[in-house]
Amino acid sequence: MSSYKGHSIFALILAVMFFHNPLLIALTFIGANVPDFDHKFKKESVYKMIILGLIVFISLYILKLPYYVGLIIIFLGLTFYFSEHRSFTHSIFGVLTLASAISLILIWGFQLVGVVTVLEDEYLLLAVLIVLVGFLFLNKRLLLFFIPLFFVSLFLFPCFMVGYVDIVLSLFLGLFSHVVLDSFTPAGVKIFAPLSSRKVFRNFGLCMIFLLVVLSLLVHVSVLFDFFRGFVF
Repeated sequence: MSSYKGHSIFALILAVMFFHNPLLIALTFIGANVPDFDHKFKKESVYKMIILGLIVFISLYILKLPYYVGLIIIFLGLTFYFSEHRSFTHSIFGVLTLASAISLILIWGFQLVGVVTVLEDEYLLLAVLIVLVGFLFLNKRLLLFFIPLFFVSLFLFPCFMVGYVDIVLSLFLGLFSHVVLDSFTPAGVKIFAPLSSRKVFRNFGLCMIFLLVVLSLLVHVSVLFDFFRGFVF
């Protein structure tokens, strides 16, 4: 199984364990495919990301609109450009940085589009922004699977908005799932890069999976209690 498929499947499993909103599940899915942009074969995509950020920045600046979205896209591109493979972007500090940056793109983008358009359906607006982020980070094969499934899920499940904290958490889960899965490889991951070159391996991955399962159960403890109470009483 190719790397991106494995990371995508693992992220989907974790996303379903924690979330029931298709927006958050989609963000977790996207997040799992972000860290590998530090790889050499992604350099062309990184150049395009930096150029896109410059275009967005200049366009918004000329229009006298908040241009921070463009700066964040440029920052992401430069982060991937200067990062060694499986170093900073595969560390806990990198995960926090990437989750924060992508969240800001979504949040500021959501606020910006809300100002310049009359679109009142905020749920649909956020969904469109998530798809655009998907175009930024997902390869063509994943997009063919992601886009139709995502929009079908929006119609099948109830429409309810998500908070900014939820956006950050879902992206963090996807990014962190990538690091956990890579810890099972012989090369391991530098979990504390750039502060330390110490690597973690399989035992770290197993501990993190156990921890994520426990956290998932705690998140749903009230639901599980109600479920079992129905059998007892």
